[in-house]
Amino acid sequence: MTGLELTLIYLLAAVLGVVVFRSLKLPPMLGYLVVGVLIGPNALALAQNSTGVRHLAEFGVVFLMFAIGLEFNLPRLRAMRRHVFGLGLLQVLFTMLLTMAGAYLLTLLLPDQWSISWQAALALSGVMAMSSTAIVVKLMADRLELESEHGKRVMGILLFQDLAVVPLLVLIPALGSPANELLGSLGLALLKAVVLLSLLLMGGQRLMRRWLTLVARHKSNELFMLNLLLITLGLAWLTELAGLSLALGAFVAGMLISETEFKHQVETDIRPFHDVLLGLFFITIGMMLDWSIVWQRWPLVLMLMVSSLLLKLVLITALTRALGATMGVALRTGLYLTQAGEFGFVLLTLTHEQGLIEAAMLNPILASMVLSMLATPFIIMYSNRLVLRLVASEWLQQSLQMTSIARQAIGTSGHVIICGYGRCGQNLARMLEGEKIPYMALDLDPDRVRQATAAGNSVAYGDAARLQALMAAGLGRASAVVITYLDVPGALKVLANVRAHAPHVPVIVRTQDDFALDRLRAAGATEVVPESIEGSLMLASHALALVGVPMRRVIRLVQDQRDARYNLLRGYFHGADDTADDDGAQERLHSLTLPTGAHALGQTLGTLLPRLADTRILSLRRHSGKSLSPDASLTLEDGDTLVLSGQAEALALAEEKLLRG
Repeated sequence: MTGLELTLIYLLAAVLGVVVFRSLKLPPMLGYLVVGVLIGPNALALAQNSTGVRHLAEFGVVFLMFAIGLEFNLPRLRAMRRHVFGLGLLQVLFTMLLTMAGAYLLTLLLPDQWSISWQAALALSGVMAMSSTAIVVKLMADRLELESEHGKRVMGILLFQDLAVVPLLVLIPALGSPANELLGSLGLALLKAVVLLSLLLMGGQRLMRRWLTLVARHKSNELFMLNLLLITLGLAWLTELAGLSLALGAFVAGMLISETEFKHQVETDIRPFHDVLLGLFFITIGMMLDWSIVWQRWPLVLMLMVSSLLLKLVLITALTRALGATMGVALRTGLYLTQAGEFGFVLLTLTHEQGLIEAAMLNPILASMVLSMLATPFIIMYSNRLVLRLVASEWLQQSLQMTSIARQAIGTSGHVIICGYGRCGQNLARMLEGEKIPYMALDLDPDRVRQATAAGNSVAYGDAARLQALMAAGLGRASAVVITYLDVPGALKVLANVRAHAPHVPVIVRTQDDFALDRLRAAGATEVVPESIEGSLMLASHALALVGVPMRRVIRLVQDQRDARYNLLRGYFHGADDTADDDGAQERLHSLTLPTGAHALGQTLGTLLPRLADTRILSLRRHSGKSLSPDASLTLEDGDTLVLSGQAEALALAEEKLLRG
């Protein structure tokens, strides 16, 4: 197979994997793993895990570590230090200790199937300590749980796991040294890491800021990108030259840039490389699986998967509970972090390359890790049911939370329920206070709720997407519900609850754009306020006022657009960059120039409109350049350009009828 054919196989597999798993609302990383298994030499054998591809996939790990380094900043660590250096540190240490003990026990119980050295057990304990940041963070974001009590603890543990990878990247290569040289190798690796990191971090930050400023002054995106790649790969090469790993240098590069003002620009520029190469890395991981070995040793695979899930569940739950969390929060934290992680694959690959474990041991371990990650979306999906079933006090905790909300809302009627108390929600609350209109806000950030409550604001901790929270906030007595957070699935849950239990209460929804406008209105939203459209209205009003249009006319023009419920602004001309977020159900604009011989020529708009069904004609432009408002009496001529509005399928049918009849 040629290099081009191999590349096409990888790209096709990656595209299909991402499409299928995104359509199932699952993280694309799982798609990469599955297609890697399918096309690998041990399944369909469509592609070989060649050396060149593996080297390319290593760059995915480099950019992954670079991205982690970018996220590393002292203020964030300081704010989360209790969860990061308390819970996170204990989780990694105890997981490694228990894994080593378990590996030794397996060697005693199953000497024919499981036999590894203490060096391999130590390396595998680091693999076991990792959980999947990519999967868990995406699922928590979809469920609006990043700011919840268990969400903060999960993020703290994940952050420490990311940091723990750095010493493990130094430790594992040293463990591959001969037994009589092991101590010296460990000491030398540690010395190299300390010296190199000290040199880079002591003066590197100042030098990095000056260098990036110098490059940015040339105002060339191409030069900035080339420089970014040079820094990342250059530092990776430097650490590898020092006998350390490529990933460690990339992590340092990210750390150096994270404290500069160029951090956000760098994150945007590096994202395409990071995502594509990381996807290739996970495909190569999937290709490493030899299913014949897995099939022969399936009891061992199943035992490894179940034991790892239970070990991390029990350990993380116990540690979280011991550090002061309620049992419900502790169990949720444990359930969310039971799986293997992407850094676990990095460390496992490094362990195999150092000769610490053989392929016969690698495949069962790898298979158990892949299966645990595939199970994660379902574990998290049913986590709330599991917690309510297993923790008797959870019902009481939720009842107390509802009672707290009801206590604040009792005796209040005609109030506005504000779902989400971020910047938008707080601005709305201030305006309501100015008009002496009562309100009740619900938010999932306990710190924000605590500070706002101390300041005298009417805010309670609660999930607005849950019916119990809305009812406790006095939904039946409310005059309106306002959803201020930018999350369509969450807004749809609120709308469903309001329409089912208080259909008379109007609901105003804030969205980022008009993609979901029809869905939200169909779900029962009284008004939907897309930020992009309101921004364009304000921009237009300021522009009209500055060019001399009287302010009274400006206000009337803007109000006319709002009265028309955004009909003229909802659709817009789509480009190639709009297709990723468009499912074809969103209204768009389409211009059509009638060529010679078109079926519609010589006919009036009045005769054509009934045949265009779900499509509207917004304007007509003659070949001479004159623009006309659509009138039923207008006759279409050769070269006329029509601006049509409708959904993609309706527009395609309308174009067919206008051109061919």
